[in-house]
Amino acid sequence: MLQILQPMAIDLVYEDAHFLAVSKPSGQVVIPARGDLPGEPLLQELEKLKGEKLYVVHRLDRGASGILLFARTAKAHRFLSIQFENHDVKKTYSVLAQGVVNTGGHIEQPLRAFGSGRMGIHPQGKLSSTDYQVREKLKESTLLDVMPTTGRRHQIRVHLFSIGHPVMGDPLYGKDRPVGGVSRLMLHATSLEFRHPSGRSLTLRADLPTDFSDILKAFGGSYSQTVE
Repeated sequence: MLQILQPMAIDLVYEDAHFLAVSKPSGQVVIPARGDLPGEPLLQELEKLKGEKLYVVHRLDRGASGILLFARTAKAHRFLSIQFENHDVKKTYSVLAQGVVNTGGHIEQPLRAFGSGRMGIHPQGKLSSTDYQVREKLKESTLLDVMPTTGRRHQIRVHLFSIGHPVMGDPLYGKDRPVGGVSRLMLHATSLEFRHPSGRSLTLRADLPTDFSDILKAFGGSYSQTVE
């Protein structure tokens, strides 16, 4: 059952005795990172708010936004983490890609780390698989629903870059960076479908944040803040 106990700056999506889900804002790291990055990591902020130890189930890039799970017990952490490791979680992202993408498709390219925080396609990399569908064609860009089967670092960003449609606002992948001169990485984790520790299927969704939807409008998009 959803329990919102008090008004909070953190966008709480779901909460029960096993875990909680929040919608991470763009620009915030999930855990403490190397270097002097501005702002408090989301994990520390949540632990202070709740007054308890939390366990990170999965992560999002700093520039990305969207839904994240944090387990409240070691048992729940293991239960949820195994589903991510086995690629049993259905993940959907809203992504604004540069250029006009005419049809949906499937990308299967192995990825490996190349240093300086960058990932790239390499035959000796790890198997990586991404599906995508066209939601709306905009001015010199396309809004996509992207469904990665695997969960490699920067997977969506590198895969879309590999087909000539980098993510708008990407500071690492693309000819001109940030791609399209956009102020934020246009990648939002919209929904997760997985098995709850009770055994039932659960789907959680996070609406598009204002900074994302405002950029969509600037490119002529009609997509609302509410996800489907």
